Amino acid sequence: MTATKLLATTVVGSYPQPAWLVDHTLLKAKLVPRVRAPEIWRVGANQLEEAQNDATLLAIRDQERAGIDTITDGEMRRESYSNRFATSLTGIDLEQPFIRRVRDLEIPMPRIIGPITRPGPVEVSDLEFLKQNTRRLVKITLPGPFTMSKQAADEYYHDPEAVAMAYADAVNLEARDLEAAGADVIQLDEPWLREDPDGATRYAVKAINRALAGLKATTAIHLCFGYGFIVSPAKPKAYAFLAQLADCVVDQISIEAAQPHLDLGVLLQLSAKTIVLGVVDLSTNEIESAALLAERMRRALPYVAPERLMPAPDCGMKYLTRAAAFGKLQALAEGAALVRRELS
Repeated sequence: MTATKLLATTVVGSYPQPAWLVDHTLLKAKLVPRVRAPEIWRVGANQLEEAQNDATLLAIRDQERAGIDTITDGEMRRESYSNRFATSLTGIDLEQPFIRRVRDLEIPMPRIIGPITRPGPVEVSDLEFLKQNTRRLVKITLPGPFTMSKQAADEYYHDPEAVAMAYADAVNLEARDLEAAGADVIQLDEPWLREDPDGATRYAVKAINRALAGLKATTAIHLCFGYGFIVSPAKPKAYAFLAQLADCVVDQISIEAAQPHLDLGVLLQLSAKTIVLGVVDLSTNEIESAALLAERMRRALPYVAPERLMPAPDCGMKYLTRAAAFGKLQALAEGAALVRRELS
């Protein structure tokens, strides 16, 4: 099932985790952890699942009250967008991680030391909880195979394409279980496509197609330039890898456009895809007006038919305050309603 309303709104994935659940200072210091980061949780292991359930209910109700059409669980159970799934696979060593040094940062990364396999479902129970607590369309997100291959140190395959394909097989197993559990939209998060456009050109579409093979649910892929609160405000105005996705099997392409002031002319090359357009700037807690967000939506209409346009935030909202995230989603829904009335 997919949204049929004109300019139906959605979110990318994450919503702010409450301060009683997560230590936000530690979370920001970890940036986007590749291995597990249990120290960020403020709740003990015995009560953690119940606390995450409560936080998920808050995220669901906020999205509903704001008027969003396709919602997620807010990714309340995740330390990062990728590590909940990636660290659940076999064939990796998390106890003795590879340390990647980037400037003055040390980033622990899983070491791939054997065949990458998925021993069982990871996010199915998350999806089931979401569906039990909303009547809205629901989206569940998975880290993409290309991105996961860039967030681990390969000591087994010695071939970057083989690594991506192994991750793709694991993602496909998970996606099929999520489809069977009733996911309306299954989204792959692939921010690393723009970080390595050469590698992406060689095998990313092949890996994405393999990860989504055989699915009948609506599929999406999200690309971004990084969380607005973390990365430089001087973001590129074009993606190094975007038009190539016209040939992949995915139904929806989710892109960041508000903060980087993306040149939307590239959307003409994606004429067969639904565009999930980021119109909400997440680099600040300032809440844009509905009128401003409506204008950002209008800028896409020369390039995308309104039937193929879904307004959204630029990226996940994890690093915003909850008040700002709710206000921005409310403005998003109101802005879409403004443009919808103009088109009717």
